[in-house]
Amino acid sequence: MRKINVLEHEMVPEHYLLSEEEEIELFKKLQIDKDSLPKIRRNDPVIKVLEKIYGPIKPGRVIKIVRTSKTAGIFITYRVVKEE
Repeated sequence: MRKINVLEHEMVPEHYLLSEEEEIELFKKLQIDKDSLPKIRRNDPVIKVLEKIYGPIKPGRVIKIVRTSKTAGIFITYRVVKEE
């Protein structure tokens, strides 16, 4: 059976794992903490693909999501990885 990379689907936006330094800068810039961000489960198919790229992703790490739209342009959002 062929495994599907969900990140290659046209309806799935780009996802990136932020470095710990990028996380610190993000929270300084936005003046928020991790509890203020929406969550993404560690068993989400996107996280499984990102782990093949970045290695194991622990709960508490931040994922950057970049969505593009013909009407809205580029929209960036962030999610915090949580346990199953």
